[in-house]
Amino acid sequence: MPSSPVPNRTLLTFLVAGCVGYLFYLLSPILTPFLVGAALAYLCNPLVDRLQARGMGRAPATLLVLAVLMLLFLALAAVMAPLFQAQARMFVQQLPRLLEWGSQTLLPWFSATFSVDLMHDQADVLTWLKAHVSELSKLSGYLPKIGDGAGALLGYFADLLLIPVVTFYLLRDWHGVLGHLAGWIPAPLRQQSCAITREIDLVLSQFVRGQILVILVMCAFYSVALWLAGLHYALAVGLLAGLLVFVPYMGVLVGVLLGSLAGWAQFGADAIPALVPVWAVFAAGQLLEGMAITPWLVGERVGLHPVAVIFALMAFGQLFGFVGVLLAIPAAAASVVALRHLKAQLE
Repeated sequence: MPSSPVPNRTLLTFLVAGCVGYLFYLLSPILTPFLVGAALAYLCNPLVDRLQARGMGRAPATLLVLAVLMLLFLALAAVMAPLFQAQARMFVQQLPRLLEWGSQTLLPWFSATFSVDLMHDQADVLTWLKAHVSELSKLSGYLPKIGDGAGALLGYFADLLLIPVVTFYLLRDWHGVLGHLAGWIPAPLRQQSCAITREIDLVLSQFVRGQILVILVMCAFYSVALWLAGLHYALAVGLLAGLLVFVPYMGVLVGVLLGSLAGWAQFGADAIPALVPVWAVFAAGQLLEGMAITPWLVGERVGLHPVAVIFALMAFGQLFGFVGVLLAIPAAAASVVALRHLKAQLE
């Protein structure tokens, strides 16, 4: 009796998907500029389509959108640079004071509270380090070589230059590329595959574009609220905290850290009461974002729970590195759609 074509087709689909996933795993070190370019092209395609509908050519519309996007990135870098420069300068200036505070205040308090003679232990540690300094020096062999570091830096620079090139060509030929990819799908599977792809695009577009609106709202909220709290670097800290809200709790954690460091440099190490309004801003922002902004702009209809987002980012980041972080959200959206179709077939 001949085997049923449906199980064979399903097995072939899983084999092809497994081979594609393994190929992505092997090519992950070089995929970053292409995935970043594809993500930017996906996000910017609606803008290019609108400009094209108003009579502008596809290539000029693509160039205009990319120019605006690059200007936004340059403006963001110009805003962030003074913050990081001030943080580094403050850390260098405050490091001796921190060490003095640790040795004269923190260590005696810890010793008195937990009955541990850390000062004696500290002397033992220093003695051990001096006795084993020759062995510890061998660890330098595991550090990256200068040439490797230079090669990695050149690789990052090449990726950075390649991203706008990939974005331009994908964005200019977006509909043609999608049509060409659809032509590779076997005819019996093409209709269902296109329907699933459209559903994935709907879920992903709702999530990503909703998150962009959340980012814009939170950037404005943090920047204005920190400015009202009297923080000098309110714009830089607020923008960075707002940009990171797409990773749950990452924005508020980074914002509290940078806001505290910036407030410490501004108000002094003993001005803890002056930092309370800064911390209150991030507490209010977290509550506002989690209970009002995200449910309103993204909504439960998308189907990507925050815990699922965290797991997807961590799992794909562990497997594929930075490339995996870029693939996490699309993979989560595709998984939601696949589970929905599987449930419909089982019922």
